[in-house]
Amino acid sequence: MKVAIIGSGNIGTDLMFKALLSKRVEVVAMAGIDPESDGLARARRRGLATTAGGVDGLVALPEFAEVSLVLDATSAGAHAYNSETVLRHGKRIIDLTPAAIGPYVVPPVNLEAHLTAPNLNLVTCGGQATIPIVAAVSAVAPVRYAEIVASIASKSAGPGTRANIDEFTQTTSRAIEKVGGAERGKAIIVLNPAEPPLIMRDTVYCLVDDCDEAAVAASVEEMVARVAAYVPGYRLKQRVQFTSVAGDEPVWTLVPGQKGGVRVSVFLEVEGAAHYLPAYAGNLDIMTAAALRTAERLAEVAA
Repeated sequence: MKVAIIGSGNIGTDLMFKALLSKRVEVVAMAGIDPESDGLARARRRGLATTAGGVDGLVALPEFAEVSLVLDATSAGAHAYNSETVLRHGKRIIDLTPAAIGPYVVPPVNLEAHLTAPNLNLVTCGGQATIPIVAAVSAVAPVRYAEIVASIASKSAGPGTRANIDEFTQTTSRAIEKVGGAERGKAIIVLNPAEPPLIMRDTVYCLVDDCDEAAVAASVEEMVARVAAYVPGYRLKQRVQFTSVAGDEPVWTLVPGQKGGVRVSVFLEVEGAAHYLPAYAGNLDIMTAAALRTAERLAEVAA
């Protein structure tokens, strides 16, 4: 399946390098808005058709006629127009921004349910890292409340990421509920300015009435293995923790009628593959890896 990428920044460029290694998709074009961007320069050197005219420039390229799928690595604000333009030309689009126009998709959780959707939204980097864990806990015990904290290196947060902080928290929170299965969800992002930059860390808290601890731990470990199949740097930092909590703890005020239960705590680390971005930028790497996983699955179905 031939694909094109919109966005020649860090995410789009890393995605291009991943796609160039794929045996299921062929990236043939990249569009940006900065003619001097490193991403467009690297794409030209690798023989891709390029344009600095954004999505309008992309659809004008002769190569676009052969493209079946477009991957949007721009911003939530730009995605609405990009999506409308691409869909109008009869192509499908994978959204790496938190615009949330199409259905939320987290590959190991619900990709199979949305294989025919024209626009697939990959939530956020924090969502891709943590929603599989919420879903794994939900598969064993009803999750009354789930909270995720994504801590990323400040250096890995470019202009697009910083402009989308509000969309990040809103979209991730909703997806924790709709995809992860939690009754209530909350997302927090931390831009860590530490030097040298630290690898992405994610903490997932799930509050349940009660649970079979061994079954929950096994479900989480199995899900971690499924994500690590396409994000090799995704791993548990320690064993899943279980803590009994009283009904008067502040968090339970978010769950009316709840009198107590068990807090399931999962601690994750995401190291990037360093195809283009530094290894500490696991937050960006997991998004590009999820996008490629989704694109390759769509190509398999199309074949």
